[in-house]
Amino acid sequence: MFFKKENNKKILEQKIDWLIDILEKSNLKELIVILGSKKQIILNNILAGISRGVGIGIGITIITALIIILLNKIVTWNIPVIGKYLADIVEIVEKSR
Repeated sequence: MFFKKENNKKILEQKIDWLIDILEKSNLKELIVILGSKKQIILNNILAGISRGVGIGIGITIITALIIILLNKIVTWNIPVIGKYLADIVEIVEKSR
């Protein structure tokens, strides 16, 4: 019986150490602090929203610029069907200015 109790105690200590390691790695303490503070939640969400907005704006600008450059190259290549179609689009855009 003595051996069994000692063995169970070691297993229990190992499991507790394992659980402590998991809790430390999961930053549970920081999460509780953040969730406890309404001001911190609001500040984090505002900063995340601003970051997403700026990222989307920059991304759309870059993609649009690349598309315009590509369309200009296609127009200069004088591909019969596509070139005329794109030239019409460019003409419509210039008239709307």
